[in-house]
Amino acid sequence: MKPEKIGFIGLGLIGGSIAKAIHRIHPDITLIAYDIDAEALSLALAEQVISQGFQEITEDFAGCRYIFLCAPVQKNSQLLRAISKFAGERCIITDVGSVKTPIHQEISNTRIAPYFIGGHPMAGSEKSGYEHASSYLLENAYYILTPSAEIRPQTVTEFQEFIRSLGAIAMVLDYQEHDYITAAISHLPHILAYSLVNLVKSIDDESETMKTVAAGGFRDITRIASSSPVMWQQICLSNKTQIIKLIDLFMDSLADMKDQIADSCGRKLFDYFQDAKDYRDSITISTRGSISKIYEIYCDMADEAGEIATLATILSEHGISIKNIGILHNREFQEGVLHVDFYEESARKQAVSLLRDCQYHIYER
Repeated sequence: MKPEKIGFIGLGLIGGSIAKAIHRIHPDITLIAYDIDAEALSLALAEQVISQGFQEITEDFAGCRYIFLCAPVQKNSQLLRAISKFAGERCIITDVGSVKTPIHQEISNTRIAPYFIGGHPMAGSEKSGYEHASSYLLENAYYILTPSAEIRPQTVTEFQEFIRSLGAIAMVLDYQEHDYITAAISHLPHILAYSLVNLVKSIDDESETMKTVAAGGFRDITRIASSSPVMWQQICLSNKTQIIKLIDLFMDSLADMKDQIADSCGRKLFDYFQDAKDYRDSITISTRGSISKIYEIYCDMADEAGEIATLATILSEHGISIKNIGILHNREFQEGVLHVDFYEESARKQAVSLLRDCQYHIYER
């Protein structure tokens, strides 16, 4: 059953992207939104994504089949109280937070519990705000659902099908399982990246030699340390039980590796690295989920003025869009001085053929 009306509490990047996806795919569904940002509401109204925008939560939300809570985590408690009066068989409340335990604990034993489905769309951007929202943000992205224990199974199935209709891959998990999984595959890696960056910063010399010669491995593993400090502060405090559990496990693993290195256990070290390589190589890299496929090439290039512009012009003249381009100052683990990323595999293949015809030396990864 397709809903007739859906409400949004918060119309930032995620809320705006979900609203835009619904508007694109189901233009006959009426969408309304609350946000304290008048500019976001005005833009959504101008784009006709929503039919009404409010800076107060009014009775207009009573007729919604779904209400998406998309506000900052620290605002959830206050906003939950405001929308709780609308919850019922005709109105299901859902959220989009990346940590599920706090909100499930908050709605437990309240009138919201039988009408609540937690949600976590595993998609996003380094940018924020409605102006950066995309109607394709959910496309082929995992969308985790964590229904309350009290909700009817058929209601969960209905909502799951609706999320699938938006192009996302709906997956149902227990909220505690969700938080443990995300602590392992997302939260802990971010903490490790921040820790490694701060370690190198603290031991670097006055000339910042380590920073200057930082190789691809360091850059790759620490890229996510450029994420929002505010967001990760909130995630760590919201999911601290699971994160601490994973940190303890990682510290045990690291201590074990330290002992193997100290004792020169060559065979054990090889097996350790081989097991990790096999597991990592078995992960399907696609546009789904939080690991995106990379379409890249590396190219030898003379250090002469205009060389990059010449290459970019060749690609542009053949309609090939470049996603990212950069010079590698340290190529310890990678041949080629120029690194070029593309949006699609077809563009990468076309670029390889074209540039080789132009006598460029191309390395494919």
